[in-house]
Amino acid sequence: MVPLLLLPLLWGGSLQEQAGYELGVQQLVSVQEGLCIHVPCSFSYPLSSGSSSSKLYTYWYRHGDSTTSAVATNNLNKPLKRETQGRFLLADPKTNNCSLSIRDIRRSDTGTYVFRVERGRNVQYTYRDKKLTLRVTELTQKPDILIVEPLKSGHPTELTCSLPGSCQGGRAVAFSWVGAAVVSLNHQKLHSSVLTFTPRPQDHGTNLTCQVKHLSSLVTTERTIWLNVFYAPQSLTIGMSFRNVTALKIVRDTLIPILEGESLHLLCVSDSNPPAQLSWFQGSPALNTIPISTTGILELPQIRAGEEGKFTCQAQHLLGSQNISLSLSVVYPPWLLGPSCSWEDECLHCSCSSQAQPAPLLRWRLGDVLLEGQPSNASYKVTCSSAGPWTNSSLSLSAGLSTHFRLNCEAENVHGTQRASVLLPPRYCPREQQGSWPLVLTLIRGALMGVGFLLTYGLTWLYYTRCGGPQRIKPTPD
Repeated sequence: MVPLLLLPLLWGGSLQEQAGYELGVQQLVSVQEGLCIHVPCSFSYPLSSGSSSSKLYTYWYRHGDSTTSAVATNNLNKPLKRETQGRFLLADPKTNNCSLSIRDIRRSDTGTYVFRVERGRNVQYTYRDKKLTLRVTELTQKPDILIVEPLKSGHPTELTCSLPGSCQGGRAVAFSWVGAAVVSLNHQKLHSSVLTFTPRPQDHGTNLTCQVKHLSSLVTTERTIWLNVFYAPQSLTIGMSFRNVTALKIVRDTLIPILEGESLHLLCVSDSNPPAQLSWFQGSPALNTIPISTTGILELPQIRAGEEGKFTCQAQHLLGSQNISLSLSVVYPPWLLGPSCSWEDECLHCSCSSQAQPAPLLRWRLGDVLLEGQPSNASYKVTCSSAGPWTNSSLSLSAGLSTHFRLNCEAENVHGTQRASVLLPPRYCPREQQGSWPLVLTLIRGALMGVGFLLTYGLTWLYYTRCGGPQRIKPTPD
């Protein structure tokens, strides 16, 4: 019997277990520093009648150490190695479970470990055929950041940082959060594995870092994520270009003057995430209103006077909508209606009208003389009135006028000037005409006398040239 017991010792590393003793365990395990690991293990041993009433004790020892100092055991009377106490934990052996859990693994835990079972005097055995070799490597595992739902601006949210392979409930790990989105939070919130904060639009696109530090080894690992914050449209703006200018001008006025005939390019820009659906409406958008453009671009070629009015850009978003409007005022240079003149009673009355945007200024000129609205004498009177784009002006002249005078009506606004004139024959008011009749009659009488003289002279000349004048009668001889 003795030689049979000595034979396994001679085999060294290839020793087989004694009959009835079996151990099932992974023989090589690699783990990163600072993490935790659970090594499944099962064992069996021959149970004799003498040991069935004894308490079952299990041990894990570092290979080469004496059995007086275990790294893990369920025997409270056996001392444990100080560096593994509280970190190396054994499972309950009642179900033949020898699994080993190791927390906060250190580089010094690298080595080979053997399992031993004791139950009474008949069962005291160290399994040497299968050993657990633990290899501890540098920590390269990065933490995970869990976001339960999409980040929405103005809505409180929770982010959870965890390190895969770390033990739940372990106290040798410290968390910290770093990022522009959380600079205003207090120290306690920034050093918890669960971060609660309320994202803002300006937090979109910024980085957030979770750092995990092992206090025992001072090893730190971290992960950085890019924040994708959903936020409703804000800073809605309209850019405008016209007159063949490609550069956009940001519109800051709600009323925009545009010269008739010009083409206008409008660009609506919205700051939102995800991008809002942009559309243009003529007037204010209402339910079931059909947009005139389903993009942020609105082209208005060769604008006419009837196309002015209000244009609205709407940004629709799942978190809300926003509108911005502008009003186009089509401006154009004056065009004239008139002038026209007529004699009424004793004076000359003239009228002139013009349409323009903005409404034009009307002026009268008699030759080179500007007829002001409030003259220094009562020789003429100018009146003006305006209604919308129309301006009307009337002129009354009561004094005598020079022969063949030219009367001008001028219309002017910031976009141009137009003028028209009328040439009138001389005429005088009735009071002045009464004193002129004798002169007229004298001129007529003189003209008639001249005609009579010419007629008498002509007849006499014909008589002498054709008839030879009166014939003398010669006396006949007796």
